Amino acid sequence: MTSQSDINQFTTLPQMLAHTLRTKPDKEGYRYYDYDKEQWISVTWREFGQRVMRWRKALCAMGFQRGDRVAMLLINSLDALTFDQAALANALVPVPLHAIDTPESAAYIMADSGCRFLVTTTKARWNAIFHSDTPIPTLEQVVFTTEEEHGYDGHTRYCGLHQWLTQGEEITENDLPQGPEPEDLAAIVYTSGTTGRPKGVMLTHRAVVSNVQDVSETVHPGDDDLFLSYLPLSHTFERTVTYYNCVAHGATLVFSRGVMQLAEDLKEIQPTLMCTVPRVLEQFYAKLQNGFAKASEAERVILRNVIASQWRKFCRDNDMPTEDDGVPSLDFLFDALYKDKVSAPIKALFGGRMKYIVSGGAALNLTVAKFFCALGIQIRQAYGLTEYSPVISINKDHGNHPATVGAPVARCEVRCGENQELQVRGPSVMNGYWNLPQATAQSFTEDGWLKTGDQVDLSDGGRVKITGRIKEIIVTSTGEKIAPVDLEFAIQEDHLFEQVMVVGEERPYITALAVVNPMQFGLLCEELGIDPNSTDINNNRDLRARIVKRIRLAAKHFPQYGVPRNAYLFKEHWTVENGLLTPTMKLRRRQIADRFASEINSLYETRRRS
Repeated sequence: MTSQSDINQFTTLPQMLAHTLRTKPDKEGYRYYDYDKEQWISVTWREFGQRVMRWRKALCAMGFQRGDRVAMLLINSLDALTFDQAALANALVPVPLHAIDTPESAAYIMADSGCRFLVTTTKARWNAIFHSDTPIPTLEQVVFTTEEEHGYDGHTRYCGLHQWLTQGEEITENDLPQGPEPEDLAAIVYTSGTTGRPKGVMLTHRAVVSNVQDVSETVHPGDDDLFLSYLPLSHTFERTVTYYNCVAHGATLVFSRGVMQLAEDLKEIQPTLMCTVPRVLEQFYAKLQNGFAKASEAERVILRNVIASQWRKFCRDNDMPTEDDGVPSLDFLFDALYKDKVSAPIKALFGGRMKYIVSGGAALNLTVAKFFCALGIQIRQAYGLTEYSPVISINKDHGNHPATVGAPVARCEVRCGENQELQVRGPSVMNGYWNLPQATAQSFTEDGWLKTGDQVDLSDGGRVKITGRIKEIIVTSTGEKIAPVDLEFAIQEDHLFEQVMVVGEERPYITALAVVNPMQFGLLCEELGIDPNSTDINNNRDLRARIVKRIRLAAKHFPQYGVPRNAYLFKEHWTVENGLLTPTMKLRRRQIADRFASEINSLYETRRRS
């Protein structure tokens, strides 16, 4: 078993894989589902190392220089991790692209970072990027993992994976470049910023490895653990806590078949550890509550008392004040007679062997956390930023307080700055934003602390409790971050929309509230054969489809997760007089959200029905 002292010796990411290949070559490293064979395929660490070596040789044959940027647009897969490890070992800089990103956003990221290489799945995906509005002058080669087409698009060559790998057959291991140094970049991870364009966060090997080491001290994974991975590897949360920790410890990582089959995969794979975002836990919780609603009143009373009694036990075990809801004096009875009957099916939903689930990316509803923690599913909330590689704090085995995001990891210092802003300092902090020195400087205090933009309460024994957001960044329930102002301005480039406010905080996706220009709206309604004075315009499916299409076109340069999927139209303007604008004509976001709460809710209900 890899010890923490072994983990603490690493200074670069390739050293972690080298250690595991040397100490656990025949242990299962990865498992994935083969749709052609309709079965799960296991890959040992030795077999994975051989794959990485082939990719290293092919990359070497292309003549890349140390520090060159290479991009990946793949779902979670063995190819994705092979690419990453090969690039890192050759001292190249991976640029992970979000698998659901728009072609325009992917093209922008590759152009901005100066990528020379891209690996993706199909020619169709590359065609969409190639025909976007953004040229990528540095891109020399595109490789497809599922097709063997070959040719040129302008100066960019493309071919299938098999053909590309053959070019490295004459390369020997002695020809391979030296590995990276600790201060070399291990990734440029793009995250949305206030410019409206993604910003490239520069993370060094030292920064990422330090975060792996600090997370390892809290999470304590072992080589006998089985991680289930479904969150995108373009996010540093999944990269660090799941992927790199598995490499460091020699644990097994299983690729889920996707979020739609996650419930089935959990039962079939029976993982011991998993990272998730709150939205998925909320969906499990909602389904369970629907089932409980069908139970008899007597069964519901028992359920409520079992949850209350087990939550009190959880509070005592984690040094939290207990709550006296239910009948505390009968806790022993509910524990003896009903606990296992109630908790067993809940544990079975997650495979029956889950030690704990790390939840991050957004705030988790405390009611949901209490429910699962009480019934034996240990939910440990974490908090972080891409700019910190990313984990800043995480709840521990003992002292797990679900209303907080835990204590800072070992080498991360935290403090409250101006306006109760959480500021952090430590070895995992980014080098800055790629080609954005001014934005980098603005992200740090004068004495070198990273500004998170989040307000914090540190009174719970030093644990971090996020109380609000200083910046107007929307965080969806899936953990995506969207800067609203520039997105709203982009939508207003279409003159149909005079005022726009996008919403989506802790919602599964972004939607928009829009005040329309009367003339432009009249023309659109005439084209569609709709009465513009109708009081029922927001229930017209044809109109809604046209509005969403125009919004998506206006926001095409934004990441896919930041583009609104539904919209509600207003004819009355938001003004200072009606309390929806400040005296300086800025949106009063909270007032607008409160006044139109039912309309916002309808946007999510409407889309589910349509």
